[in-house]
Amino acid sequence: MVSKMTQAHRFFSKTQTEELSLATFDEKLEAHRQELVGVFFWGHDCPNCDVAKTMLAQESDAFLSFGIKWFHVNVYENFDLGTRFGLVGIPTFLFFKNGKKLGRISPFPGTEPFFETLRKLK
Repeated sequence: MVSKMTQAHRFFSKTQTEELSLATFDEKLEAHRQELVGVFFWGHDCPNCDVAKTMLAQESDAFLSFGIKWFHVNVYENFDLGTRFGLVGIPTFLFFKNGKKLGRISPFPGTEPFFETLRKLK
């Protein structure tokens, strides 16, 4: 049986999604300031997060086609980032460009509404 951590790692590897922590968050977002950046906030043993990861992994080509620089944050390990952004549930996706938060998707609405929102952000 594959552990949930291994499943999460496979999703993030497959979708080229880089992990952030409290120590690296601001530096990494600043390095990609000119790009549209998406940050996937999730947690271990979160069933809704697992649904989002599974559905997005099945559509990984579409997920990557938007040209968004993707990062992820495990809020159970980085609680301060969840508090900083006022998260009340996970999964949550936040989007940034030029140092400003552009929007949020939460809860995960399914792939088609998710991708429609990404099209509008681009």
